Amino acid sequence: MDQHQTVLLEEAVDALITDPDGFYVDGTFGRGGHSRLILERLSAKGRLLVVDKDPQAIVAAQELAAKDQRVSVGRGSFADLQRYMAEMQFEGRLQGVLLDLGVSSPQLDDPQRGFSFMQDGPLDMRMNPLSGQSAAQWLRNAAEEEIANVMYEFGEERFSRRMARAIVAFRQEQEITSTLQLAEIIKQANPAWEKHKHPATRAFQGIRIFINNELGDLGRALLVMLELLAVGGRMVVISFHSLEDRIVKQFIQKQVRGDDYPAGVPVTQDQLKPRLRSIGKALKSGSSERDDNVRSRSAIMRVAEKTA
Repeated sequence: MDQHQTVLLEEAVDALITDPDGFYVDGTFGRGGHSRLILERLSAKGRLLVVDKDPQAIVAAQELAAKDQRVSVGRGSFADLQRYMAEMQFEGRLQGVLLDLGVSSPQLDDPQRGFSFMQDGPLDMRMNPLSGQSAAQWLRNAAEEEIANVMYEFGEERFSRRMARAIVAFRQEQEITSTLQLAEIIKQANPAWEKHKHPATRAFQGIRIFINNELGDLGRALLVMLELLAVGGRMVVISFHSLEDRIVKQFIQKQVRGDDYPAGVPVTQDQLKPRLRSIGKALKSGSSERDDNVRSRSAIMRVAEKTA
């Protein structure tokens, strides 16, 4: 068993399961921490679909499915949930979907995956290394302005223009192929290092999110989840940075509010056709979990229940 610690494990599964006989989805299987607890809470009639982009996660998911006939496996993005359900010929309605966003500890800890600037490895960053372009391939040809925009928009890196300029200057002399190579270029171009934060943190985050279309997939997935959930079914989403959390928060707020009408139009709350209600407040991990697991410090969980 690996050392991956599942963030907000009990809290997420407590919020998710409303009917032990229901059909649920773990859209970010990883190494199955949430899935195993979900299965403990389900009855013999319950079903669980697990989804992941990562080939190594899929191997672990298939091992679990071989031991438990309640489990089905979907390989790819959680944004394609409708397709997996059609392939399973599942015609019922979903009782709940769980998303634990971002990169997993096994991905970060394996230098060959190219996510981390702490160890040297090939500059890849793809959650599915068999699909799409790697970070190295993108940086080889991307325009300076595009590189700067990606780091600024997805990494919230205020020195993105300086960093992009340094990347383009370096690649004219030598191809950028490794994580430490890129981290060093960015480090040298960053004039204001934040305390307790590697100077390449934001830039790496921005490139990773872009390479994996993480925010685009999240936006699509929320819409699909809303359509597929049964009334009373729940979406539980754990985010690890402000961009993800803002998308989830604003989506829930919009669906809780319902249709937009011009100010002053006399309509009742029912006429606005709200489709979700927010369950509890946004939840952060407790102090003991934060002490035990650094990754949990930025985690924030939001829960919403479908009302119509």
